[in-house]
Amino acid sequence: MGWIELLLLSLSLAMDCFAISCVIGMLQPELKRAYVLRFSLAFGIFQGGMPLIGWLFGESLLGPLGKAAPFIAFGILAFIGGKMLIESFKKEESEQTEHLDITKWKNVILLAVATSIDALAVGFSFAMIHEEHVTRAFLTIGITSFVVSFLAYTFVRKFTNPKIGRYAETVGGIVLILIGVKILLG
Repeated sequence: MGWIELLLLSLSLAMDCFAISCVIGMLQPELKRAYVLRFSLAFGIFQGGMPLIGWLFGESLLGPLGKAAPFIAFGILAFIGGKMLIESFKKEESEQTEHLDITKWKNVILLAVATSIDALAVGFSFAMIHEEHVTRAFLTIGITSFVVSFLAYTFVRKFTNPKIGRYAETVGGIVLILIGVKILLG
């Protein structure tokens, strides 16, 4: 996977983090920087770590799956992208995070896990397509998610339109589907 594809994939995976960070910024604009750094770091760690877990699991299944691997990778990415598209048109993100106290570790970890489930499946797809630079991918995904989360909160907290996160999630879903199509076509 080239740098451009990896960056697009990383940005797509970071869209859930972006959406949640936007909502937190609009609903809790006065958070101390330490809390913003904490949830941004948690998002980055989980977004970068979940693909590693998925990749390790995928590597263990690689032999039996053989030639079906590109179809499986496409299916996973298309499913995640489609899910992101559908969710972007459902209820507003603010309805889910409105009463969430982001200063508590339990809530930060729950959000980090919830936003990184799709990254687990992407890691599985890395094994299916024999991605050679997995360490680079995990680090890029994690760092991108951290930066996107931090910047989203920092800049969006001044705005009052929670639809920004929904649009970002729509774009992220489309990008994941397009990456899946590219894998399928070779």
